[in-house]
Amino acid sequence: MMTPNELLARLLYKDALMLVVDKPAGLPVHAGPKGGQSLESLFDVLRFGLPRVPALAHRLDRDTTGCLVLGRHRKALAKLGRLFSGGRIEKTYWAVVAGAPPQTEGHIDLALSKQTSDKRSWWMKVDPAGMPTVTDYKLMGQADGFSWLELYPRTGRTHQIRVHCAAIGCPVLGDNTYGGEATRAGEFPLQLHSRAITIPLYPTRDPITITAPAPAHMVKFLKACGFAGDPPRAPIDVGS
Repeated sequence: MMTPNELLARLLYKDALMLVVDKPAGLPVHAGPKGGQSLESLFDVLRFGLPRVPALAHRLDRDTTGCLVLGRHRKALAKLGRLFSGGRIEKTYWAVVAGAPPQTEGHIDLALSKQTSDKRSWWMKVDPAGMPTVTDYKLMGQADGFSWLELYPRTGRTHQIRVHCAAIGCPVLGDNTYGGEATRAGEFPLQLHSRAITIPLYPTRDPITITAPAPAHMVKFLKACGFAGDPPRAPIDVGS
């Protein structure tokens, strides 16, 4: 269970319109049908004097870590919603994958659709008749049997990076849905991290870029691939 103060310690950015928190692995952003704790249930600690709690401007999967954007009030949420839906927000992900991609840099353009069955609730599948889905990637480093990728989703489909990586032959480590035995699912959490996000929030200012430190469960793999580690992060002023 996460405490409100632990969420407060994961605050990466704060201004009058927006907050960005470093989402941990294993905690859904909002409550599901089975109940249980969600990140959203802790948002009261992030009001900072405002009458309403902040709200999600987008979502990350339960096991994905990193930059999660919140709007502090309705007008802020509407503005952020327009930026996300208009494709004006740049997202950078890090993934540790099984094997290696076919090229050191690449462009994945594979449409996806949602699938359901009696045996599984739902999953995403490559489908030429599905929604257009595009991801660019760059190989950052390699070690024995796995690779570190930096990925740039150009669309915002559910499970996009996980499905696209699996489709090009290098599924994300720890992915028990799309990767099969090659991902060593169950040995460690999903190796997928929302590393950075760039938001053109204010018309007369430069876009805001926020970076989330690599999570502890990925650092071992990343360092094996050449990652030097994150520098110490200055604390965020949490005054109202």
